[in-house]
Amino acid sequence: MSSILEQTTAVPTGTWTADPTHSSVGFAVKHMAVGSFKGGFDEFEARLEDGVLSGTAKVASVNVKDEQLNAHLQSPDFFDFERYPEIRIATTGPLEVENGRVSADAELTLRGVTQPATLTGTITGPATDPYGNERLGIDLETEIDRTAFGVSWNAELPNGGPVAGNEVKLTAELELVKEA
Repeated sequence: MSSILEQTTAVPTGTWTADPTHSSVGFAVKHMAVGSFKGGFDEFEARLEDGVLSGTAKVASVNVKDEQLNAHLQSPDFFDFERYPEIRIATTGPLEVENGRVSADAELTLRGVTQPATLTGTITGPATDPYGNERLGIDLETEIDRTAFGVSWNAELPNGGPVAGNEVKLTAELELVKEA
């Protein structure tokens, strides 16, 4: 037997933290002008406090399907984890919800550079799990120009064009648990 959760029409009050086992934070960028290359961060935190969302991702936990590329992404060519160990994001006010769709203005800090970002996505719940905890689902995305944050490494394809696109989609699929 299954049930379908209704989408929420407002952001619940209180403090909610991400369940890292059931959440993910990732990115996607155009690769070789034809594919979408995806990766993520294994270590991150997210907190929703009375509608205001904030989060961090540990750069050293970047994870793609190639260990050598993991190391390159941590280097000064990309995230420069020794100088900038965390990526931060925080909404500048409460999340806005309408018909299960959520949006918010935010500030993203990457490589020591802070730029505005617009978050959009969906919100579901809250619902009570079998252990008595309240859970809330929020899926968000934004698109940034990586060069605005000083991430400008690239190589030229033989027929012209860049190996990696400049536009990067950032995603967060969060299952949040209400604190007691």
